[in-house]
Amino acid sequence: MEEITFRDEFYFPEGKIYMDGNSLGLMSVRAEKAVKEIMDSWKKYGIDGWTEGENPWFTLSERLGNRMAPLVGAFPEEVTVTGSTTSNLHQLTATFYRPERGRTKILADALAFPTDIYALQSQLLLKGYDESHLVLAESTDGHTIDEDTIIQAMTGDISLVILPSVLYRSGQVLDMEKLTAAAHERGITIGFDLSHSIGALPHRLSEWGVDFAFWCNYKYVNAGPGSVGGLYINREHFSETPGLTGWFGSDKNSQFDMEHTYVKAADSGAYQLGTPHVLSAAPLLGSLEMFEEAGMEALRGRSLKLTGYLMEQIDSRLSSWDFVIANPREESRRGGHVYLEHPEAARITKALKAEGVIPDFRNPNGIRLAPTALYNTFEDCFQTVTKLKEIMEKEKYKAFKNERDIIA
Repeated sequence: MEEITFRDEFYFPEGKIYMDGNSLGLMSVRAEKAVKEIMDSWKKYGIDGWTEGENPWFTLSERLGNRMAPLVGAFPEEVTVTGSTTSNLHQLTATFYRPERGRTKILADALAFPTDIYALQSQLLLKGYDESHLVLAESTDGHTIDEDTIIQAMTGDISLVILPSVLYRSGQVLDMEKLTAAAHERGITIGFDLSHSIGALPHRLSEWGVDFAFWCNYKYVNAGPGSVGGLYINREHFSETPGLTGWFGSDKNSQFDMEHTYVKAADSGAYQLGTPHVLSAAPLLGSLEMFEEAGMEALRGRSLKLTGYLMEQIDSRLSSWDFVIANPREESRRGGHVYLEHPEAARITKALKAEGVIPDFRNPNGIRLAPTALYNTFEDCFQTVTKLKEIMEKEKYKAFKNERDIIA
């Protein structure tokens, strides 16, 4: 089976099989080079780096957004690189949550990543509502959520829907097109957290009519720990004034007039707040080059082959040890990782690390394995299962305490 051509461009922890790209992507040579180039521009130009050099900082967020737009299927002006997952969710909820005329509730899902729930609870309190106004679509199996269940929860008192594109535990892909159409039929605004799908699968946000989206860039996009996030605003909403305003959301032509009258940017750039974190955005300059060269459709195809092969290996070689593949198996519903459950998941995760495989533990009994399309191989998948089999055969996991690390 052919190897991905970008593997040699990434730095791997020495002697390790890295299967945790859905939590933190690896550093690439190009990302490293881009950071050095931005550092050099600071050294060379000082404050004039805002307007001089190959990548002037003043418009960096917008230009990176233009380049990210193909990853989410958006028009260039609809995407801006700014903030973080949580700060962008606060910004977007402050903008699009408008409780009125009996519509006072926000719909999310019971399996959402905690930060999304915390932010929504906070926004409800700021608008004078308690947690009873946060409705959670429930899961019947603890791993997946049926889209029809979510749609049934889109009742007449729902003002806003916030959902993940991919569930962070099980890797289930939600049908964003179907959910968006259902929300709009009911007069409800809908947005998606793309943190576990950006860089892993194609999107067509503009075509689907999604109102807004937000994401981090440190997982499959490989922009580094805590790197600057991104957001999408459907251009039909460009007339809206952001719920939270700051000077970098100003029209670029008047931003330095220093007037106290806010004149917002005409596109998604209006949703910026303070001065951009240039050094934390810099890795995207290099990382995005690889996505532009590979194309999301090709990367998605390879990702599906990798996760499919990994599941085949698990089925055929680990059947004696009570592992359960808890992610959807259908390609249309499967994200970029395989989610295993086992009663001894915490100790098995530690044993894997001791054997040179870096996975991702999720409390209470989940192991996430992400063969990332840009740099993982079929051999990585084979060797990961080989290590798992040896750990189970020799009960190596019993050498470890059954407790969680801060970062497993």
